[in-house]
Amino acid sequence: SVLPSPAPPGLPDRFRMFRSCEWEVLERSLNILQASDFYWGPLSVGEAHAKLQQEPVGTYLVRDSSQGNCLFSLSVRMPAGPVSLRISFQEGYFRLKNWFSDCVVQLLELVVAGTRNNPLHFDEMGGTPLV
Repeated sequence: SVLPSPAPPGLPDRFRMFRSCEWEVLERSLNILQASDFYWGPLSVGEAHAKLQQEPVGTYLVRDSSQGNCLFSLSVRMPAGPVSLRISFQEGYFRLKNWFSDCVVQLLELVVAGTRNNPLHFDEMGGTPLV
């Protein structure tokens, strides 16, 4: 077993220690996210929900997760109001329900395309499907 390396310079200290191959995935994904219009960085759940409250249903943003075991959260404006879903990172892949990718942006593209025909159901959303 290889000991995880410390965070390379330039990446937030809040991320737990990763193996070097995971750092490459994380760093690449973070660079792509930072260039997007929907990544808000360290935004609290309350702030994210306030920003989405007046937006059309389906509007979303990605933010740093406040949970220590997750890196990012997806906050989405649903018919009943905003909800937040954790995006997990395991073994070099970002995961949301049954979808996974080595890039958060690509994961979101898969989810958007996939939910057009097969809506997601999360307990956090009270049974309301995510399309």
